[in-house]
Amino acid sequence: MSKRTRRQRLPAPCERITIESLAHDSRGVAHRDGKAVFIDGALPGEEVGFEYLATHRKHDEGRVTAVHRPSPERVEPKCPYFGVCGGCSLQHMAAAAQIRSKQQVLLDNLQHIGKLSPAALLAPLTGPVWGYRTKARLGVRHVIKKGRVLVGFREQRSAFITDLEGCEVLHPSVGGRIGELAQLIDQLNARARIPQIEVAVAESATALVFRNLDPLEAADLDRLTEFAANTGIHVYLQPAGPDSVQLLWPDESTLIYRLPDQAIEIEFRPTDFTQVNPYINGQIAERVLELLDLADTQRVLDLFCGLGNFTLPVARRAGQVTGVEGDAGLVSRARENAHRNGIHNATFHTADLAERVTEAAWAGVAYDRVLLDPPRSGAAAVMDLLGNIRPERIVYVSCHPGSLARDADRLVNEFGYRLQAAGVMDMFPHTAHVESIALFESA
Repeated sequence: MSKRTRRQRLPAPCERITIESLAHDSRGVAHRDGKAVFIDGALPGEEVGFEYLATHRKHDEGRVTAVHRPSPERVEPKCPYFGVCGGCSLQHMAAAAQIRSKQQVLLDNLQHIGKLSPAALLAPLTGPVWGYRTKARLGVRHVIKKGRVLVGFREQRSAFITDLEGCEVLHPSVGGRIGELAQLIDQLNARARIPQIEVAVAESATALVFRNLDPLEAADLDRLTEFAANTGIHVYLQPAGPDSVQLLWPDESTLIYRLPDQAIEIEFRPTDFTQVNPYINGQIAERVLELLDLADTQRVLDLFCGLGNFTLPVARRAGQVTGVEGDAGLVSRARENAHRNGIHNATFHTADLAERVTEAAWAGVAYDRVLLDPPRSGAAAVMDLLGNIRPERIVYVSCHPGSLARDADRLVNEFGYRLQAAGVMDMFPHTAHVESIALFESA
C-alpha cells in the first residue's frame, strides 16, 4: 500500500475542536466522537482546526492547521524551523507555562504511578531558554535530490534531516554554524560517509566529533583542518566506536566545565556524558548539597556518578564519598578529576548498576546519605541495596518522571521513606523532557 493511499484513507480535516489538556509529550489532547486525538502544536483551552496524521484503534494523531481561539500562553516561536524540526516541541508556549506544565507532569506521574504526593514542592530551577544546549548529536545526510548535504536534527516523526541554517537552542558557537557545517561536509569527498557530528561545548573550547565511516583522504583532512584553524573549533574524528575518537586539530585539546559555586573544575572527553545545560547543572549541584544537608562526619554514596559531577561537590562538605558508575572510562576520569581538584576523600568504583549490586564490597558499608542520578530507565536494580543500607536521606535526580515515580513507590510504600520534597529543573527548555529532583527521608 502506498503512502498516498494511506493518506487518502485518513479522516477529513476537522475545522474546530477544543483542546482539553496537554499530553506528557507536549501534544494537545482533545476528544472527537469519543476518541482521543493528540494534536501537534495545540495548547490547552484553545479552539483549533487540525488535520489527521494517523489513526489508531484507541486514539488518533493530528497537526494544527488553524488556531481560532489562542491560549494566553501561546507565543510566536523564535525558530523558523519550529513545527518541522524534531529538536523542539514547545516553542509556541511561554517559558513560564512550560515550567508549570512540566511540574504538573511530575506530580501526575508521582500520583498515578506511585500513589504519592510530595510534602513540599521545590521552586523550579530555570535559566536561559536560548543558546543553552552544549551537548548534542547532529544528523548528517547527503541528499542527492537536493544536490547538497543537510546537517541538523531529525524532522518530527521522520527519519529525514531537517533542512536547517541555524539552531536557536544550541550554543551559538555551533547553532550559528549549521549552514556552514553543511557546506563544509558538502565539499568533502566523503560527504556520503559522514552520518553524524557530536557537539561538545566546554568553557575552554567547542569540540565537534565527525563520525567518519571510512578513512578520510588527505584532501578531506586538509579541509577539516582548515575549518578548525579558521574557527578555533576543536575537530575530532571517530572512525569506529567511542574509544576510536582521535583529535585532528589542534595538537592538544582540554575540555573543561566548572561548578564555580563549589570550586570544582571537571575535565571531560567530547563523547563523555555531561549535562547539556551548564546553567541548570550548577543550580542542581547546589540543590543537591542543600537537600543532602551534609556534615563533615557523614559518609555518602553517589550512584550513577559519571565524571563526578555531584560526587566532587559533595566531597567538599562530607566526610567520605563513594562514587559508583558503570562506565569504566568515566570512573577513571572521575578519579583524575578528584585529583585535579585536590579532593582526597572520594573513592570511585565501576559496577553495572542495572544489575543487583548488594554483594559488592562498597555496598556493605553504612552510609548516612545516598545520591541517585540514574538514566531514563531509573534505579530499580539498586532499590534492594537502599533497603539494606537504609540511609537517613536519599536525593534522587531524575531525567524521567515515570521511572522516578516507580522507584519512589518502593522507597515510600515498601521501605517506609517519606517523600519530603520534589521539583523540576528546566534542563531542556522548549522540549517535553522533564528533569526533576526528589528528597526522601527515613521515617
